[in-house]
Amino acid sequence: MKKYIGGLSLILLLAACSVSKNVETPKPELPNSFGNVAETADTSSVADIPWKSFFTDPTLQKLIDSAILKNYDMQIAVKNIEASQLLLKQTKWNNVPQVDLNISANTTRPSDNSVNGASLSEAGITSKHVENYQADVSLSWEADIWGKIHNQSKAALAAYLQTTEARKLVQTSIVAGVSQGYYNLLMLDAQLGIAKRNVALNDSTLTIIKLQYNAGQVTVLAVQQAQAQRQAAAELVPQFERDMTLQENALQILAGKLPGKVERTASLNDMSFADNLSTGVPSAILGRRPDVRTKELALNIANANVGITKAEMYPALRITADGGINSFKASNWFNIPASLFGVVGASVLQPLVDHKQLKTQFEVAKVDREKAVIEFRQTVLNAVGEVSEALTS
Repeated sequence: MKKYIGGLSLILLLAACSVSKNVETPKPELPNSFGNVAETADTSSVADIPWKSFFTDPTLQKLIDSAILKNYDMQIAVKNIEASQLLLKQTKWNNVPQVDLNISANTTRPSDNSVNGASLSEAGITSKHVENYQADVSLSWEADIWGKIHNQSKAALAAYLQTTEARKLVQTSIVAGVSQGYYNLLMLDAQLGIAKRNVALNDSTLTIIKLQYNAGQVTVLAVQQAQAQRQAAAELVPQFERDMTLQENALQILAGKLPGKVERTASLNDMSFADNLSTGVPSAILGRRPDVRTKELALNIANANVGITKAEMYPALRITADGGINSFKASNWFNIPASLFGVVGASVLQPLVDHKQLKTQFEVAKVDREKAVIEFRQTVLNAVGEVSEALTS
């Protein structure tokens, strides 16, 4: 009993050891001000406003809802979440022993000159065939001494969270793209209306100048100038109509629909927004960005991979058990308890020949982790620039 207690204490002590240390998420240097906007204590932000409270036009809301539901990029992002969620759930079973059921029956005809054949003859068994019937349940469990299974779970969780951040990024892009396209469509409506009114105005002007020419008040040059001006105004109409069709098609495709007309009941002049929109704390905007969060989670995955590859180089403690019924005659197969058997064992596996390969994988994992740190810093730097430009605009 003392030996078992001592061995268990040693295992617990080893389990408490950390084979690799995680690299903390770096705290990148942030500017004192973003563009012409300085850091404030006001935490209220336009980012806290639900998009339906921000975009109140019913037609626009319908387009955005359709895009979020039917957009193919969004559907792929949702499927990625489902796949990573399944993998995350699977990691919860890594600590559970592997259990297998095996049922087998076989017959063997040994050589008369073999050890088995000679043994049969000495035992007085005249049969030339040796039968074996077995049904057993085998169990195998590896102790997570070095944290390999724990790091696998951490990596799966970070990968799952990455897919949720990717979905947020896709949804943000969809809302921004649809709203921008919709307002651009309303702008084209207004421009087309102005262009048509200009054509009508030029028609009136041309008619007046022709009357003046007939009366001898102006020269033919004035008539030609009025005609050229009218033609230039008229050429804008098909250009705006073309741009409007292209914008409608782009909106419908973004909403997961076939290209076609976009029904709208409002005009650009009907749109209204709050005069003052609080941006909140500029540095807090960085924490909201899915690209920054994704790179931060990538560092978590890199940390976990370093721990996994490091643990692969250490001894693995495996406990196995096998039990069931076994008989060399089918008639005695289920003769219990005579046919019962059981085996329990423990083993420690230490890689030797492939240790160099495992060490190389560990070193590569550390390099990948350093790359993750660099990519995180680069992403934050780019995000600071984009936030600064957006606040300035």
